[in-house]
Amino acid sequence: MAVYISLLRGINVGGHKKIPMKDLKALYESAGFTDFKTYIQSGNVVFNSTRKDIQRINTDIEKAITDSFGFPVTVITREAGDLGKIIKQNPFAGRDGIDEKHLFVVFLGAKPSATAVKDLSIPPVKTRDELKVSALEVFVHCPDGYGQTPYTNLFFEKKLKVAATARNWRTTTTLYAMATGENQE
Repeated sequence: MAVYISLLRGINVGGHKKIPMKDLKALYESAGFTDFKTYIQSGNVVFNSTRKDIQRINTDIEKAITDSFGFPVTVITREAGDLGKIIKQNPFAGRDGIDEKHLFVVFLGAKPSATAVKDLSIPPVKTRDELKVSALEVFVHCPDGYGQTPYTNLFFEKKLKVAATARNWRTTTTLYAMATGENQE
């Protein structure tokens, strides 16, 4: 049995794509997942499954959401152990002068092409923000806050040609702690 974390893009934000957490839990249960927990209202679910194919898990959850709620939602899933590796790889976490409130992880639905990643080295506008692309994640440091960055989900989806959803550092480490019982602070 593996522990997974699924990240749903764009639900319960600004009154759009509303999915009550109790209904989301019921959806996961009906899909055969167990021991599910949600974290905040924006689509973070920790659950167990014997299934190993993450892309199939994503597809099944996306289909169940569309069938149940009538709108599409992108789902990106990681195994708990992979999330731990992601946390350790963040080049900005723990660096002097960086406030962790300004750290974000953009989770990608697939590995982008090398050409697309190279094109990210040119910022879209003058910015103090920093980013570092990993295989399936982009680490972003936004000293002026995420609301001021040009590096949004839509930016990454357009430039990298893959699905993307961002989580702040606190949410990322909390989800890992929920999945493993380990404290990341």
